[in-house]
Amino acid sequence: MGLIDLILNFVGVLLWLSWRSIRFDPLIETTPATLIGTLRRAGPRRLQGWQLLAGLAMLLVLRGVLYQQVGPEADWTPKLNLFFVVLAFRGNLFLPALLFSVLSFARVLIICYFWVLVLVIISRRNTQPNPVLKLLRLHIGPVARWPWLAQVLLPLALVAGLWLALYPLLVQLEITGRVRSFAHLVEQSALVGTALYLSLQFFLPVVLFLHLISSYVYVGANALWDFVGATARNLLAPLRGLPLRVARFDFAPIVGVVLIFLLLHWLPRLILRELAGRKLSAWPQ
Repeated sequence: MGLIDLILNFVGVLLWLSWRSIRFDPLIETTPATLIGTLRRAGPRRLQGWQLLAGLAMLLVLRGVLYQQVGPEADWTPKLNLFFVVLAFRGNLFLPALLFSVLSFARVLIICYFWVLVLVIISRRNTQPNPVLKLLRLHIGPVARWPWLAQVLLPLALVAGLWLALYPLLVQLEITGRVRSFAHLVEQSALVGTALYLSLQFFLPVVLFLHLISSYVYVGANALWDFVGATARNLLAPLRGLPLRVARFDFAPIVGVVLIFLLLHWLPRLILRELAGRKLSAWPQ
């Protein structure tokens, strides 16, 4: 069931991105005042924007029904892992199952947009962006032009605000317990927002490994590979002064992966183990 949930989340993200991409199509709204304005599609466009959103809404509702019907029979409890806390939903009731369906999709979508934002931040100094970077900037809209500090803090603020907004509903459905004070609630929201940054441990190493492969294997001229190389070089800029090249082999990408693992995977779990050893919890109640 967990694998099915992940696959359906990816399907939902594709529907969302397809809806978002419609406005980027230069042939949708054109005027004869420009050369491209004289172009018209050879055939009718198959899907309208509202159809994509309706399909996404139907997907989330129907899989909520699926989880309610199949989850208890499969002895499966819907759980949402937010690193510092794992939320368990009552799969035998429709409303908690539907809420899990929506939040599970929202979690994947937020991570997706966060990774896009990180790529834009890393490549913000590129004076001549390639088509891949232009597309990423279109997807996040005006945020792409914000100062870098505001871009870095935006995901934390949005996710923390989302937790504050959902907290009453989560308490009412007995998915999470009541906090002792509003200060503890703010701490919870900050931890949930911080967990989003830890997701980079799964994404940035992929970028560095792809860059390592393309550095020694000819993959041809491609805008995507050019973007991966430029992003990796910007990401590895702090290591540029270190003697990490031996003969023709550059160890900088490997060192970068190790540092990411230490900072975003090993260190947070070490802190949690230390707190558990002292019978303390990082999650305020």
